[in-house]
Parts: sequence; C-alpha cells; structure tokens
Amino acid sequence: MKSKNKKYLILILISLVILILDQVTKVAVDDQFRLGESLAVVSDFFNLTYVRNTGAAFGFMADADPMFRVPFFLIIPIFALGFIIYLFRKVESQHFSVSIALSLVVGGAVGNLIDRVRLGYVIDFLDFHWGGKYHFPAFNVADSAICVGVAILMIDLIRTSIEEKKEKSNASTTH
Repeated sequence: MKSKNKKYLILILISLVILILDQVTKVAVDDQFRLGESLAVVSDFFNLTYVRNTGAAFGFMADADPMFRVPFFLIIPIFALGFIIYLFRKVESQHFSVSIALSLVVGGAVGNLIDRVRLGYVIDFLDFHWGGKYHFPAFNVADSAICVGVAILMIDLIRTSIEEKKEKSNASTTH
C-alpha cells in the first residue's frame, strides 16, 4: 500500500474509532444517568457525572446568548474541520505522528459536532477532582481525543524545531 493511502487509512480508522467510542459512551451515559447524577469510580478523584455542556471546552461561552452561541458552535467547527482536512492533505505521507494527531482531532470534533446538531449541547461525563479543592471541568472521549491530538502536534512541532536548529548549527560549523 502506498504511503499516501496509509495516511488516509489512518485518518479514516482513527477518526471512526474515536467517533464510535465517543458516541457509544455518550449514549450510555444519557441512558443510564439522570442529568447531574454522579457515580464515584475512584473515591475523591474520579466520577462519572452526567453534564450537558452548551458552551465550548470547559463550558466556555455556555452563558452566551443562544442566538449567537448556537450558530457559532455549529459554523466554527465545520470551518475548523475543513481547515484540518486541508492541512491533512498537505502532510507528507511519512509524518505518521501528524496524521495520527489530526485524525484524533477530526474524530473528536465530529463527535462533539454530532451532539450539537442532534441535541443542542455536548454530553460530558468524565469528572476528575482532587481533595475537595480542585475540580477539573467534566469532559468526554471527543474532548480527550482533541487534547491528545493537539498535544502530539505540539510535541512534533517542538521536535521539528529542535531538529532544524541542530541542522542549521551543524551546517554553520562545517563551513
């Protein structure tokens, strides 16, 4: 199989796996929990808690006027997905880490977009907290995939930058 075809196979498989995991877990939470209900999984650290997020990541803009918020959260993800697919097409076939990262972001973005179109909000349920003082906003599988994908992209960007600096340094010392 050609490297270019592998790149697109990665996109399809990873995006689909993330999308399926995301939607299956959200349906399970919606079926098994009442809104706001929480189940302690690891005492004083991790709960499953059913939350409806009408905003962006961590509830950002959840209180904005729905006349603005609803179209914003439907239009922006579509443009973002288009831009990510554009970037994906530009990725060289041998850069598997970038292909994987963008595939994670696509899968997560589509998962949350489906919720927004279908329900008008995103179902969140992974709820981490520490010692009663620190509480991380609830999130879901799609959010996790997006964050991991962005982290991989950042690591790859840093790694590439370091390699380029080393190559420039080596080139200048040989002349």
